[in-house]
Amino acid sequence: MIHDAEVNLPEVQRELRALFEVYEAALMRNDVAALGRFFWDHEAATRYGFADWQHGAQSIADYRATVPAPNFTRTLHELRISSFGRDFAVVQTQFRRSDTHKLGLQSQTWVRIAGVGWKIVAAHVSLIDSTE
Repeated sequence: MIHDAEVNLPEVQRELRALFEVYEAALMRNDVAALGRFFWDHEAATRYGFADWQHGAQSIADYRATVPAPNFTRTLHELRISSFGRDFAVVQTQFRRSDTHKLGLQSQTWVRIAGVGWKIVAAHVSLIDSTE
């Protein structure tokens, strides 16, 4: 059971922000090996994308190997890191890509796994129409 005092611990939020920034940099340079290290190496890891989905770490790695380097930039907005205790967090952000007027939404569920460290166990990214 999580108590209010354990929600959004500043030190946990700082850890996750730093990891998320490294993840974002790897994503934008299409560093497939680095991106793979962020995900939990387990069949239960899940990623849902714009028009794709992957179940399991191997499926995620196989997908990443087919994705070309981005030919766009993106600007992040409204980064939210919600932590629950010291070992579970959800990272969410909105983004704008330079190649579309749509609004991007990205969510990642992170878990600190004993002997392994912080890993993304579930991720989702989508684009929606936006008038902003």
